[in-house]
Amino acid sequence: MLSSDDLVAWITRLQQVYAQNKTYLTELDAAIGDADHGTNMDRGFSAVTAELASKASGDIGALLRAVAMTLIRTVGGAAGPLYGTFFLRAAAVCEGKQDLCPADVVAFFDAGLAGVVDRGKAQVNDKTMVDALNPAVAAMKAVLGSGAGLAAILDAGASAAESGMRATIAIQARKGRASYLGERSIGHQDPGATSTFLLIRAAADAWRGKAEE
Repeated sequence: MLSSDDLVAWITRLQQVYAQNKTYLTELDAAIGDADHGTNMDRGFSAVTAELASKASGDIGALLRAVAMTLIRTVGGAAGPLYGTFFLRAAAVCEGKQDLCPADVVAFFDAGLAGVVDRGKAQVNDKTMVDALNPAVAAMKAVLGSGAGLAAILDAGASAAESGMRATIAIQARKGRASYLGERSIGHQDPGATSTFLLIRAAADAWRGKAEE
């Protein structure tokens, strides 16, 4: 089971991951976007970790809602609304929960995906974060259905997200600023799909070894 402290550990690790990959994400975005994705994600999750430092442990839904509102307030570009919506929808399915079982974890990633699709109107093969998030959630659901534990679920999700991320290189962008480039967007890895992979990989790493039910 995961507690609110475990969620904070994930977010803290994620902030470190985005800080370490700020330049990389920005370089990816420079090729097909506004060259600010790494800076935005680093700034947003730095603000989130500062916000969570003042929050009491307990309600996981409330914690995720605080993450969402901080990201919406501090992250520029499309990433703020999209990641904010991801965490806001995740918060809704975790409302009032003091801990999460593996099924709950899959449910909040699934709800987050639905929120991102609703907000951004993107589908698989549009060269967006959905190209990493959609296969990740599908893989998590499949492994959950097999009766495996949380580590296996998240490792499968991270592996599927990585494959989806890499597949964006060959895709022509159909959403967002990158879509203005048309065929020139082909050959570049999508920065949003990359930050999504990093998010799921960080969860797998942060929660490895947790007791599972």
